[in-house]
Amino acid sequence: MSKIVYPLKQVIDVKQKRVDEAEKVVRERQLALEKEKEKLAQREAERDKVKKHHRDKLNQLRETIDEGTTSPKIIQMKAYIKVVDEKLVIEEKKVKDQQEQVNLAQKNLDQAKEELRIKRQEVDKLLSHKKDWEKEMRKELEIIEGREQDELGSIIYVSNQRRNSS
Repeated sequence: MSKIVYPLKQVIDVKQKRVDEAEKVVRERQLALEKEKEKLAQREAERDKVKKHHRDKLNQLRETIDEGTTSPKIIQMKAYIKVVDEKLVIEEKKVKDQQEQVNLAQKNLDQAKEELRIKRQEVDKLLSHKKDWEKEMRKELEIIEGREQDELGSIIYVSNQRRNSS
């Protein structure tokens, strides 16, 4: 039986390359998401550090007020707490912005996974078609070979008949 060449083999190869590229994109986007999450954790740690500092300074101010310290020192501490408040607002904004980056990276990853799923589906459909096509070709080849065998048998029979009759 001769080698059967699938006519859409090149299409399968191209689509398989696209699947490989899509898998690479998914891996890259997964890494990007992990990096963004690490940055978010850093930002949250920085914010928490500033929050703790803010709480500590508020507690210190309360203790100072309870002790009955002078007004200039209390005013100075309140001014410093305002500075820490501003820094806390900045850190909160950094956390919020980084969370948006994480969300964007997650969205990009989900999109890449969906594209990969679609591309894999295309390849699977073609491979299924190839399997069905190969079955059909084998059947046709068997029919052709059967006919050839019948013809050969007929020729041999006729030639034997001629020899025997002569």
